Amino acid sequence: MSRDLSKIHELIGDLFTWPERESDWDAFRLSEEQVAFFKENGYLHNVKLLDQWQVDRLNEELAEFLDKDYAGSDLFYEFKSNESSDPNTVLFHSLGHWRIKEGFHDILWNPAFVMAASQLLDDKPVRFWHDQLFCKPAKHGGVVAWHQDYSYWTRSVPMQHLTCWVGLDDATVENGCVHYIPKSHTWGLLDKPELAGEMDGLMEMLTPEQKSLFHPVPVEMKAGYATFHHPLAIHGSYANYSERPRRAFVINVFADGTRSNTDGVLLDGVPVIPTGEKLEGQFFPLLFEP
Repeated sequence: MSRDLSKIHELIGDLFTWPERESDWDAFRLSEEQVAFFKENGYLHNVKLLDQWQVDRLNEELAEFLDKDYAGSDLFYEFKSNESSDPNTVLFHSLGHWRIKEGFHDILWNPAFVMAASQLLDDKPVRFWHDQLFCKPAKHGGVVAWHQDYSYWTRSVPMQHLTCWVGLDDATVENGCVHYIPKSHTWGLLDKPELAGEMDGLMEMLTPEQKSLFHPVPVEMKAGYATFHHPLAIHGSYANYSERPRRAFVINVFADGTRSNTDGVLLDGVPVIPTGEKLEGQFFPLLFEP
């Protein structure tokens, strides 16, 4: 059995250095303009979180998961070598790699990430929800259908969540970068579609007015850069038919004080937290407190 890194709630490697003085955090703060853009549009892109050497280190760890002979780990919450039902289009998707690999553990405590996350959560303490890997191989990478993240997360309340998507390759229109529908975070909660199903499955849930405002904006970014989005922001990504892969990880967080909204399983392998009780402890660590 693998060593379970979810028991360690601090940096354990050399990817990042935790600031020692309050003034050291200033280097990681978002500008007022960036926060305002997020509030208005429901997303904020092109936030640098990693240098190239850090990207390279994470891709080395990721390569083990993507190896066709990888036997898996009992520490994953989910592991799907292909989330798509179509074998001709591949979408690698997993949850729980923070428990297995040192680098993917430590990115949760990346100072640039936790500071930005706290600011975008109205300067509240940040608590970890879960992580994800989304990888599209060259030439036949699958889609991630239009969706809202919170439509899959109603088992946690209140809605005070935030998603951070970070590219481990340069993300372009050609290789399936994320697209957003600006201001769609004001449209309310919609039903959840099949994540790797038809790209436009969400469209039938929209009103005529919402359809008229449905203008996707592609977010092209260099590897190591991030985009943050609101839990109701509609987003998705098209297939990768390019000659290059499109690898990325996602960190999902919420403001401290979020509670369970189910007596069922929150994440596979995580002990049940009864309805109404605070999400905290081993699997939901506090990442940052301003």
